[in-house]
Amino acid sequence: MKPDFEHQPVLLEEAINALNIKADGVYVDATFGRGGHSKAILDCLNDNGRLLAFDQDPQAVSYGRQRFNKDNRIELIHCNFRQVSNMVAERGLDKKIDGVLMDLGVSSPQLDDAARGFSFSRSGPLDMRMNTEEGESAMQWLSRVSLDELTHVLRKYGEEKSARRIAKAIIDSRKDMEIADSKQLSEIIVNAVPGYEKHKHPATRSFQAIRIYINEELQALEEGLQSAVSVLAVAGRLAVISFHSLEDRIVKRYMRNITNPPVLPAGLPVMTADNVVPYRLVGKPRVPGEEEITRNPRARSARLRVLERVQ
Repeated sequence: MKPDFEHQPVLLEEAINALNIKADGVYVDATFGRGGHSKAILDCLNDNGRLLAFDQDPQAVSYGRQRFNKDNRIELIHCNFRQVSNMVAERGLDKKIDGVLMDLGVSSPQLDDAARGFSFSRSGPLDMRMNTEEGESAMQWLSRVSLDELTHVLRKYGEEKSARRIAKAIIDSRKDMEIADSKQLSEIIVNAVPGYEKHKHPATRSFQAIRIYINEELQALEEGLQSAVSVLAVAGRLAVISFHSLEDRIVKRYMRNITNPPVLPAGLPVMTADNVVPYRLVGKPRVPGEEEITRNPRARSARLRVLERVQ
């Protein structure tokens, strides 16, 4: 894969500012991608600073090790961010992390690489796995999934109103041919729902749903949030960028719950110290400005939420 050093992640400046980086701090980029956020974090660190960068995509890790092979402040780790706490503990850094950044969703290089199967507008093998070294591909899953299960996935993870109709079209199509190409799947969906939302491709929600299911993205997010928060030092921050309502709902709910005092039965004697919340929300959610959205339309739905460990 050709290196893309010019790739710019969404909400870059806002995310770096949100981390409130100390020059000699220890940070985690839980979703390395093509290293845009990691590069910006490293630019803020001195020689004593340290960055652990994670990605479940072996191509991203390989790229990162090549890109930063002369910088001993960064360590690239191939794993899902749900394993952050374990990896941090193995390095003796539990409760010593000054900031964790999570940039959710599919990176532009993944979308633009037809061989990954994420794009409904490009012809390529129908894979959709973030980690191509494990698990079942979208093609394999679609070859065996039942009508009811596929309908459920499209409705739950894609919020697709025509879930049943699309699922039936896919099941009917596979009787006559193997659905092995992303463009092929896209055409099946388009033919199933000829009338659709203006300015939105008919396959958008279905591709999102299948990708989320194949990669267990929402389950991983719930575990990843807990994992990231657990390693923070006092004054350490967690910054999360989400790109669709399902992700953002999970992030918003988790941060709200962890920063609110527990609801206790009325009349229960509680000492003030027993009801102290060790985390706080930092500001309101940030969204991209018009200039960034014009430059990168994929940024239009992005939202950045931040919390800090206060004790």
